[in-house]
Amino acid sequence: MMHISFPLVAMLASLALAGTAAHAQQVYRIVGPDGKVTFSDRAPDTQLAPTTTRGGGAPAADAALPYELRQVATRYPVTLYTSNDCQPCNSARNLLIGRGVPFSERTITTSEDVEAFKRLSGGTSLPFGTIGAQQLQGFSDAEWTQYLDLAGYPKQSQLPANYRRPAATPLVAVVEKKAPAAEPEARPQPESAPAAPTKTPANPAGIVF
Repeated sequence: MMHISFPLVAMLASLALAGTAAHAQQVYRIVGPDGKVTFSDRAPDTQLAPTTTRGGGAPAADAALPYELRQVATRYPVTLYTSNDCQPCNSARNLLIGRGVPFSERTITTSEDVEAFKRLSGGTSLPFGTIGAQQLQGFSDAEWTQYLDLAGYPKQSQLPANYRRPAATPLVAVVEKKAPAAEPEARPQPESAPAAPTKTPANPAGIVF
């Protein structure tokens, strides 16, 4: 029977723990564009193509943004859908502004907006947000913060002092209707010449009174 000294046991245990820690450090939690979470022993690919969102999505990231923030905003653009007199919408907007997240805002005000929003989100609940392909119904500070963290947005604002947030725009673009073209005025028809007098036995001269 082999006798193993305590120092040797301690050393083997330390090596085993070190090996376990080494393996643990190689496991990455990856959030895909569709919001699904996977685990892998390979680092996520940072050269993925930019993610687009349904309904047009957010515009391309501003070139004036810091590099890391621009990379995140390009891969996972944020769009916020709001309406008037919506306190949860204000809360969602304030969270994004306070954290320094570049985002586009679409307003739902007209019946055309409502119909387009139903097709986009499958419901009528506001606020509604998209982070990349991930959809967020309603507002929960904890939930929105979690998804912003997973997307890689900084916890503190890194927006430059001269950054200007894009103005909110309607979900459905307003198209001005052209006034119908005026119909051409009818031209007066020339009066027809009076019929030639008809001579009859009672009026041989054809006199017309």
